[in-house]
Amino acid sequence: MSTLTRPPKVATDSPVRRPSPRRAGSRGAHKGLLFALPFLLGFLATYVVPIGYAFSQSLREKKSSGMGFGPTRVVFTGFSNFASVLGDGAFWSSMLRTLLFGAAQITVMLGLSLLLALLLDGVAARAVRFFRAALLIPYVVPAVVSTVMWLFLYSPTGSPLLDLAHGAGKDVTFFGGLNTYLSLGNLLTWQGIGFNMILISAALQALPRELYEAARLDGAREWRIAWSVKIPNITGILVLTGMFSLIGRLQLFAEPLLLRQIAPESINTDFTPMMEIYDKAFKTGDYQYAAAESLVLAVVTGILAFVFYRVTNRKMS
Repeated sequence: MSTLTRPPKVATDSPVRRPSPRRAGSRGAHKGLLFALPFLLGFLATYVVPIGYAFSQSLREKKSSGMGFGPTRVVFTGFSNFASVLGDGAFWSSMLRTLLFGAAQITVMLGLSLLLALLLDGVAARAVRFFRAALLIPYVVPAVVSTVMWLFLYSPTGSPLLDLAHGAGKDVTFFGGLNTYLSLGNLLTWQGIGFNMILISAALQALPRELYEAARLDGAREWRIAWSVKIPNITGILVLTGMFSLIGRLQLFAEPLLLRQIAPESINTDFTPMMEIYDKAFKTGDYQYAAAESLVLAVVTGILAFVFYRVTNRKMS
């Protein structure tokens, strides 16, 4: 009998199993989370935990036992501190004062920053780099250092500006009434004008040059191009810098606190909301009430920044 022989089996490569898209996505998400972990830990340690601690402290209050003669103890009082803050006239007066002052100072600062950015936009590249670096120096200098420098310039005893004014036969004072706000506004404008100019200048550099060429072919002059072409196309950065400046003014603290050293009669302890909070926490010792004030200030700042962004975006769109 003939036996049937089977053909030998040919070895074939085993199919490669590829991970499913869901698994690949989860692996990528885990890797991305590991990269973001240092930031998340820092955010938790420097923002979330302090805010949580401030909220827990704001729900408490110091009470003294024994008809006011015994030792003080911290007891839970719920939202009584927040109710007191809402009825605190000094706190809300400082808030209103800071907002009115910021509205004028921010307008002047951003107007000058926009003007400088427009002027630099038509200058040669080498000159632009030089002037950008020069105007950015005040922003690089720490706020405390620059305030101390202006503190010397405003000093009634050793100011060279006063010496020049007296030599010209003029009596000049930097504090008292409106002069207090002008002196503080000058300091803040000097600090922030360079940074805002850099942001606006970068937005101008990103605009396509074809827009300018088309406007010049239509006979538009440079001032007309700046007003009708450049400014309408950088409204986004103007809104952003305005919102950041508004937040910074509501958090104003170091500059007026240092200027108070030479003008205590013009800059009181509740000149700004942050100075009011500082006075309550470190001079009065009422940390719980100061925590409630800080949380209310944070909420008001967030609401005002959101409203400012929506309103200005709607008007400029």
